[in-house]
Order: sequence, then C-alpha cells, then structure tokens
Amino acid sequence: MPTTSKAGPRRRATARRDVVVDVSAVRPFGGLRTRVRRLARAALERVSEGPCELSVALVGDDEMRRLNAAYRGKDRTTDVLAFSQRDGIGDTAPASLLGDVVISIPVAERQARERGTPLERELAELLAHGILHLHGYDHERSRADARRMFERQREVLAALEQKVWRDPSGSRKLPEKSDGKRTRARRKPSR
Repeated sequence: MPTTSKAGPRRRATARRDVVVDVSAVRPFGGLRTRVRRLARAALERVSEGPCELSVALVGDDEMRRLNAAYRGKDRTTDVLAFSQRDGIGDTAPASLLGDVVISIPVAERQARERGTPLERELAELLAHGILHLHGYDHERSRADARRMFERQREVLAALEQKVWRDPSGSRKLPEKSDGKRTRARRKPSR
C-alpha cells in the first residue's frame, strides 16, 4: 500500500520481483521446505529476467531413481533433475513458467557429508544447477558449455552468499566446500 509524505505518495520498495516458488517434500524432508524456498527465490532473482514460477520437489532415492530411469534412461539415483515446462510445448505455457527441479535429499546429504559442507550449502548448489538447466544451460553438450554453466553457477552461489547467508553485521558467509578456499562461516567478534 502506498504511503504519503510531505513530498507526495511513495511506494514501498520491494526487493523481490514476482518470483513464485512451490516446494513439495515427502514426509521426512518437510522441514527443509522453508530453507529451500528461500534459496530458490534468491537464486531465481539472480538468474531470471522477470517474473517466474518454479516448483521444487524434495524426494528420496527411490523416487529419484524412478524419475532418472523414466526420463534419462539411467537406472540409478542422482542428485538433481530439472524438467523444463518450456521445452517442446511452443507458446502454450506462460513465459513465466520455468519448470520443476527435483532434488534427492539422501544424495544431497551424502554429498554434503563427503565434502564436509553443511546440507544447506549443498542444497544451494543443487538448486542453482537445476535452475540454470531450466534457463538453457547444459554442461553435457560441450566443454565450453560446461565452463559457461559452472562459471554462472559460481556467480549464483556468490550472490547467495551476499543475499541469503549474510547476517545483520554482514560478517557471515556462505559455508564453502572444504577445499581450502574458505572454511565455515566466520564467527562474530566477541564482545
């Protein structure tokens, strides 16, 4: 609602465009929905040009294996799949409708454990990866395309670092992979 001041009416500034994220999760993963929605919105704001809609499904290994077999012919689980609503449908889908990102939470948990990173950091990477696929990036076409996609993925993760993981003092950083580049979030100075 507009507010008025001596200078005249003004509108409240909004940091978010029309970004709609629907997150569904099977029972054991329901507690992650809010975090995933926040991560997805922030990633979409960085990647998308305008209003957009995205669905995210948090599933177990059995469901991910079934999807991977049905749509990619690979009878094994995987970490993330992306299903575009724009491919092959012409002008019938609204331009804002991106598609679906499906994440296997057990795979994400295993990968986070193996890399020594928090689950939220792994989820951010998988979301960014899936969202980039929905925007036409594909790392399997060529080495050049892979470089382009992974560079863009790093940019999105850096933006999430600034937007999602910054505390009010600005001192908290995105938990990084344990590859020596950066360690866990910095601690606030003691008072």
